[in-house]
This record gives sequence, C-alpha cells and structure tokens, in this order.
Amino acid sequence: MKIICAETYEEMSRQAAALIAARMRAVPDGVFGFATGSTPVGIYRELVRMYEAGEIDFSRCRSVNLDEYLGLGIESGRSYLSFMMEHLFSKVNIKPENIHIPNGRARDAAAECRRYDALLESLGGAEIQLLGIGRNGHIAFNEPGDDFIPETHVADLAKDTIRANARFFASEGDVPRRALTMGIRGILSAKTLLLAANGADKAEVLRGACFGPVDPHLPASVLRLHGDAVVVAEKKALSLILEEHPEAVERSSGI
Repeated sequence: MKIICAETYEEMSRQAAALIAARMRAVPDGVFGFATGSTPVGIYRELVRMYEAGEIDFSRCRSVNLDEYLGLGIESGRSYLSFMMEHLFSKVNIKPENIHIPNGRARDAAAECRRYDALLESLGGAEIQLLGIGRNGHIAFNEPGDDFIPETHVADLAKDTIRANARFFASEGDVPRRALTMGIRGILSAKTLLLAANGADKAEVLRGACFGPVDPHLPASVLRLHGDAVVVAEKKALSLILEEHPEAVERSSGI
C-alpha cells in the first residue's frame, strides 16, 4: 500500500485527480470507479477543471459508482446519481449510456444487485476505483460486521453513517436507512484502488485500515489485500500514521 500525504484538502484533491487523469489518458476507453460524499467533491472539481482545459476527455470512458440509496432516484435531488450529475457528469462529455450506478428505485432490490454484479463482471473491473472511508471504517456502504460481503447487496446503514450523512438532508430522519452497495469483490476487482481521506476525525480509522489487522469490523482494512492500493490523504487525517509510521508515508508532489 502506498500512502501519500498532502498538506491541505485542496492539494489532496489535486493529487488524487492527477492519478485518475493519468490513467484516463493512458486508457481513454477504460472503466473508472467513482465515489460520493464530501471528500470527492474537490477531486471532481479538479477533474472538471482539467476537462475544461482540454487536459482530459471523458467521451470514451465508462463509469461505475459504488452505491445508491434504496428508494431514491435522480428526481429526489438527494440520490447519489443526483450528486454525480451535479459535481461531475453534467460538466464533462461522458456519454449518458456509459454511466452506471445501482438503481435505487428498482422494484426487486435483490435482482438489481445481481444485475449490477453481472455488469461489473462484463466491464472487467475498473481501471481505478476512487474510495472514501467512513468514520467507522466503511468503504462504499460495506459497514462493519462479522464478514466481508463479496457481492453487491442491500446494506443496513450504521447509526454513525446515518448521522454523518444527515448533512446532505433536511434532517437525520430524512436519511434513508438502506442502500445498494458494491460488495468487497467488486471493489477489489479494480486494477488500482485510490482511497482519499481528509480531516482529523479520520486519523484513527485510517491508521487501523493501513496498519491494523484485516478485519471485517473495519472494512477499509481489506484494501491491504489488494496489489495496488493508494491512499492520498491530507496531513490531519494521517496524523497518527505520521507519528507512528513516518517512514511509510510519501509527501505529495504538491501539484
């Protein structure tokens, strides 16, 4: 696992976006995995800037997203498809038919999970999969539990996750309690995993993910089983790792 420390959130965003852009230039018709939440917003802002400057092209690429709230569609304005449209897809030249995200409005959620797994298999895995990390160590909506769940599945959201996501809704009571999420096998099928993190509240869980045991009670720890996992985080999120394992951390190029 490669760990890169950025001085600020903005630098972290630029560094992560640069890694995605480099792969996009190398494999212009590749599959690119995206994530939602507060952390990727700056990354998407930078990708849009690069697109507008003519530095990258989305016209041939295909996208997959990690998850979607059960019961929400784009018309709600709070779905993850809405988020992606707002922050990235509507601002670049990606073709609508090349955008893939679980259908939160599917009548048969179990069938939708099977469909999404079949899609991921047909696409051959992402070139690079962007990930965030929850305060409880979740990746996508793979919450802490006794086992890693390999398949796309309906997840019951942990109380910590609901509380954290309340900032995107009018109140905590409006946050959906269930979501469709890519499973661990789908995540690990990507050629490169790119975990972005910022904020002091992620320091402890990031240390556990990078240096603790691989444990389903800290789902992000499974990244250590991948052959090409990269963590790009700002220094507050890496504070404990910088104290205990400074030799394992590279400094951002500052781009």
